[in-house]
Parts: sequence; structure tokens; C-alpha cells
Amino acid sequence: MELKKSAWWWIPSLYFGQGIPYVVVMTLSVIMYKNMNISNTDIALYTSWLYLPWVIKPLWAPFIDMFRTKRWWVVTLQLLIGAALALVALTIPLPNFFQITLAVFWLMAFGSATHDIAADGFYMLGLKQHQQAAFVGVRSTFYRIAMVTGQGGLVYLAGQLTESTGNVALAWSVVFFILAGMFLALSIYHKFILPVPVSDRATASGAPVLKEFLTTFAAFFGKKDIFVILAFLLLYRFAEAQLLKMAAPFLLDSVSTGGLGLSTQAVGIVYGTVGVIALTLGGLLGGYAISRQGLKFWLWIMVLSVHAPDVVFIYLSSVQPGDIFIIAAAVAIEQFGYGFGFAAYMLYMIMISDGAHKTAHYAICTGFMALGMMLPGMLSGWIQSQLGYVNFFIWVCVATVPAFIVTAFVRIDPEFGKKQDDPKN
Repeated sequence: MELKKSAWWWIPSLYFGQGIPYVVVMTLSVIMYKNMNISNTDIALYTSWLYLPWVIKPLWAPFIDMFRTKRWWVVTLQLLIGAALALVALTIPLPNFFQITLAVFWLMAFGSATHDIAADGFYMLGLKQHQQAAFVGVRSTFYRIAMVTGQGGLVYLAGQLTESTGNVALAWSVVFFILAGMFLALSIYHKFILPVPVSDRATASGAPVLKEFLTTFAAFFGKKDIFVILAFLLLYRFAEAQLLKMAAPFLLDSVSTGGLGLSTQAVGIVYGTVGVIALTLGGLLGGYAISRQGLKFWLWIMVLSVHAPDVVFIYLSSVQPGDIFIIAAAVAIEQFGYGFGFAAYMLYMIMISDGAHKTAHYAICTGFMALGMMLPGMLSGWIQSQLGYVNFFIWVCVATVPAFIVTAFVRIDPEFGKKQDDPKN
């Protein structure tokens, strides 16, 4: 009971700290660059490259085990992420801020992806197996709270500061200095609060480790139906990756250029708060639904759930409503559907990762998941600039077709995902 009680002191803060840099790199950077008049083409192309550390993190994940403890990695990386956030704040006012901040964001993404590996590993070492299951909802909740804080609260703050100071660069510098202070505090806090598990120690390096490293990859790519697996991982969100990258620029762009002309504060409320809450509720319902009837039963419904609501953006771009409640409702519908359907994707990764190398294989799956977001996202800004917003969102709906095709080839055990009754309980 003591361990479980103490876990409340570090699991919420650990996963809040895991979520913030991801939101900063993937969402705040997009909104900041849009506020500072960078083109959609450049925003989509260059910020999509920031997915790369999450794509390739399985390549260095074993080295986190080999050198130092997970605890050391968590504390140190949080300090380095804080330093990177401060560096962004300092370089935003510079004339060549775009190139410099992109370089810092890439280093921050590398640190964040490495922090993910260490934090997830520490979670498994710091808790007994039954406690890991008990706290999985807690970690997910605080990760989502980080999303609301980043996409909602901090975006709103940036908008307010811009209005009060009349200086976009200063407003965003203040936001990033706040984030830097937050991560300095997190690093110090975790230095003293994180437990010190006996099993948290560096493994010996050498030939056996390299052999195991190669065996792990060989086992994954030797799986039955590996081409279907890879196609599903890469294409399930092919359309959504393009929509997500352009959603915030669309909301911010002026009505005359085809956007909705929302203020930065309004985007923080509509997309960063209402949208994330709807996304979270959809994910919770999706997980519950699968636990009742299994992944196979829900798969096609969830594929439809992810993609069908994309049509709301055709409506928004065609009508360009000025009522923020209508816009918020449309965004909530799309994000709820995405959250509900994304549960199937997550459970599919868990299913194909099961086995002797489940941790490493899941990391490989998340790498392909990130690649499936990175590549379509890179081109989305250029496509939008060529087509305009209305035709771009029509294209997004057409781009959902590959996901439906590859789903037809997926094979799932009818019992997978169903909650099993424990005869001891």
C-alpha cells in the first residue's frame, strides 16, 4: 500500500512532463509560426520533420538500458528539455528565428522521445505489475491534461499577451520562459520524489546485447503478415495526419484567405481545450467498447469513426461560420470520432507486439506510427496551398480510402481486447 500511495506523488507529474514537450513540438510550434507569418507550406514541411526522433527512437532505446538508470535519464532529460525551452524563448526575437528555433525544437524532440523511453521504462520498474494496470488510466489522464495545458491554456495565454503587448515575439518568448521554469521545477522535484527501484540499473554492454538488439528487430520483421501490419500502421492515419497539421492554420487564417479568422485565444479554447476534451472522452469510450466486445467487433466501426467526421471541415471551410459555438461543436465531433477510433489503432499495436520482445516491439510500432504522421504531414501544407482549404479538406476525405482498403486485410482474434473475468475476484 505504501508503494501505491507514493506513486500518486510521481506518476501524474511524470506523465504530465512527458506530454508537454510533445505538445510544444507538434502543436505550439505550428501556432507560433503561424502567428509569426510563416507560410503553411513551410510550417507543414519543417514541423513534420520534428516527428523524426519518435520515428527512430527504437534504434537507441536499448542504449537507455545499457547506460545509467532510468531515474537518471528522466531527471537529466527534463533539465535538458527545460534548457531547450529557454533557448527557444531567447531566440524567438532574432531575425533568423525560424531556422534557429527549428533546430532547437528538433533537439527538444530528440530529448522528448528519449524521455518517453526512460519514463515508460521507469513506470514498469517503479510499480508492481498489478499497480501498472491500476495506474494506466492515471498516466493517460495526466498526459491529456498536458495537452489541454499546452494546446489550450498556453495558446490562450500567448494570444492574451499578444493583445496586451502588441508584440507576438515577446508573447511567445514569455510562454516559453514559463515552460522552461516548469521543467526546471519538474527536474528538481523528481530528483527528490522519484523512488529508487532496486531493479533500476544499467545493463552490461557487449556482444550479447548487440545480438539481442538485432534479434529483436529480426523477430518483429519476421512476423506473419508483416506487410499488412506495416501498411496498417502507416496508412490508418494517412488522411488524419494531413488534417491535423492544417487544422490550426485553418482556424487562424483570415476569412479572406479561406480560413475562419479565429484569434489565438479562441483557437486555444476551441481546438486546445474543447477539442482535446472531446478527444479524451472518445478515447475512453473506445477503450471501454473494445473491453466489452473485443477489437474485431469494433474495428470497422472505429475506422469509420476516425474518418467520417472529417467532412465537418468541408462544411467549416465552405460555410466559414462566424459562430464560435458552431466551430467548437464541429471540432469536437471530429476529435471525438478520432479519439474513439484511435483506440483500435492502439490496441492493434499492443496485439502485434505481444510476445517475448513486447516492449521493444511496441517501441518499433510507435516508430512506424510516428512515420505515418510525419510523411503525409510534410506535404499537407503544399497540397493546401495548391488546392485552397475547401478542396484540401475534400482531398483529405478522399485520402481516407487507403485506410479502409488495408483494414480489409487485417486479421484479429475475436477474443482479443475483451475483458476477461478473473475467477479469483
